[in-house]
Amino acid sequence: MNESLMLWVGFSAFVLIMLFLDLFVFHRKTHEVTIKEAIIWSVIWISLALVFNYGVYLWFGQEKAMEFLTAYVIEKSLSVDNLFVFIMIFSFFHVKAEYQHKILFWGILGALIMRIIFIVVGLELIHNFHWIIYVFGAFLIYTGIKIPLEKDKKIEPDKNPLVRLFKKFVPVTNEMHGDKFFVKINAKTFATPLFITLIIIEFSDLIFAVDSIPAVLAISDDLFIVYTSNVFAILGLRALYFALAGIVKYFRYLKYGLAAILVFVGTKMCISGFYKFPVLWSLLLILGLLAISVIISVVIPVKNETNNEMNNDNFNNS
Repeated sequence: MNESLMLWVGFSAFVLIMLFLDLFVFHRKTHEVTIKEAIIWSVIWISLALVFNYGVYLWFGQEKAMEFLTAYVIEKSLSVDNLFVFIMIFSFFHVKAEYQHKILFWGILGALIMRIIFIVVGLELIHNFHWIIYVFGAFLIYTGIKIPLEKDKKIEPDKNPLVRLFKKFVPVTNEMHGDKFFVKINAKTFATPLFITLIIIEFSDLIFAVDSIPAVLAISDDLFIVYTSNVFAILGLRALYFALAGIVKYFRYLKYGLAAILVFVGTKMCISGFYKFPVLWSLLLILGLLAISVIISVVIPVKNETNNEMNNDNFNNS
């Protein structure tokens, strides 16, 4: 067994073990994930990613380690945008907090499969048609410019092509049935709204992958580095969701930071034929953009909140 195959087998075994422990040991019983539990798991996943990154450094050297870390940071930061969508989806379907972890678990399992397909196809396109990298770059620049201009999209499940196709073959109940995706009623199998929620979650990740995969491919063309950085970011997404779900709405300028990252990465791809931007500088710039957007979100108050405070003061003074 050669080294490359050993790495893939070892990493795949690690992922399967962690998923098994997650579903059948730590979250065997359906329960609401607390912020404390979510923060602990977020720290665990980030620590595992950093330990793996050190292993990459020892095995492949500094350059590959920097590529992994930069790709991980990009994927992790862009995945924060998913949290807003997850909140909207769960709110629309009135999914109870104790059922959200199960949906995210199976949603992320599907995302892992989709990501490897996207990454392999993307790398093959770049290797065989190098000019496609400029198309990816232009697409990322366009997406980055579009993000600040977009208004919040409404969740419309009945217009989703996957949901419409699914409903043609499987009937769906009008009410939830606990944490079940399927139920039998009068000897007939029905899907529940919880399963429709899962389909929407999967579809949203598919859309986000269209942005995030080209962004990561701008950092590295090594299949192992790109995939493993994606996997670690995705596996930690559930814990990140439960840790930040209550406060992510206050980071209102974060989308501008994410937009700037996409524009930068897209530009990096477009000029790759003339200038290779150092990976270290890419990492520092991306971290800087994230930090600035978060700091501005904290420092600059929301206008409505400021007005309310002023009104309250005036009322109290009168």
